[in-house]
Amino acid sequence: MRILGIDPGTAIMGHGLIEQKGNQLKPLKYGSWRTSPRTPMPERLLSLYRELEFFIKENKPDVLAVEELFFNRNTSTAISVGQARGIVLLAGAQAGLAVYEYTPLQVKQAVVGYGKADKQQVQHMVKALLGLQEIPKPDDTADALAIAICHAHSAHLLKRMEGTL
Repeated sequence: MRILGIDPGTAIMGHGLIEQKGNQLKPLKYGSWRTSPRTPMPERLLSLYRELEFFIKENKPDVLAVEELFFNRNTSTAISVGQARGIVLLAGAQAGLAVYEYTPLQVKQAVVGYGKADKQQVQHMVKALLGLQEIPKPDDTADALAIAICHAHSAHLLKRMEGTL
């Protein structure tokens, strides 16, 4: 199964594509897309949407996993992340992908085994679980890979709950 993890954002959107075969996880492609804060928001969203749409067409993931929006004290940040999540959900649905959403707590629990793990612990586990030479940069990329790993670890339980196992 090819899993595309997305860490939504309008300045930086992290993406990570992994392949799961049994208990093995293999990184396929990962990185981030950036937009300029000087560009109007509609153009930034369109640029990110097109990048994601192209990535999905080129790499053919089986599922898409995205981080759920968590409460943020900075309202403008929460709104822009919500807008970025919207284009991710749209691109996934438009491509016919099953889209799964995970909270930061669920991602940390699945990757580290502790829901209150710090960013460095998550990044080190992403590196270890995927057999990478170094921690992916920027943080948004490592976060996207963590979201994909979270889905890989959760997929078995989800199938069981959906009655497909």
